[in-house]
Amino acid sequence: MKDNAQFRKLYDDFHIMVYNCALHYVQNTADAEEITQDVFLKIHESMHQFREQSAIKTWIYRITINKSLDFIKQKHTQKKWFAFSKNSVSDYEMSRIPDFEHPGILLENKEKAALLFGIINTLPENQKTAFLLSKVEGLGNPEIATIMEISISAVESLVFRAKTSLREKISEKFEEHRKKK
Repeated sequence: MKDNAQFRKLYDDFHIMVYNCALHYVQNTADAEEITQDVFLKIHESMHQFREQSAIKTWIYRITINKSLDFIKQKHTQKKWFAFSKNSVSDYEMSRIPDFEHPGILLENKEKAALLFGIINTLPENQKTAFLLSKVEGLGNPEIATIMEISISAVESLVFRAKTSLREKISEKFEEHRKKK
């Protein structure tokens, strides 16, 4: 009974954080909900393995990021498989079109946010993770280093490279947009 109460408290304390973090990766509410369920299933199955060598929040972020990245990889693999089948647009694919209903984004900013997250999604995984944890989740470099299991200087480097790359890509998109008008 104690384990169930402990799990319920973890869920109550962290389900919004997990959902938002997953949503930053997949930009689709249904996918983020699925990842959130997977994360808490993993937490429930693995609670006895948590050694308290890091904060519980750090452990949960690590699980969330790994589940999100695994989900994206699986989704890309399915897209490639569907592309070789007779019907390239399946019901599955149609149900997974990003709806980008992020709770922190106003309706009039949805298009801009979708464009921005589309650009963020082009970053290498480690840069994307460091950038999202730093600039979107608002975590400090020491906590990001613990979550990603890298040094603080590596986090700083990843965030710097991500920002530099994003600046270039956003500038290119802006130029394309200006030329169209």
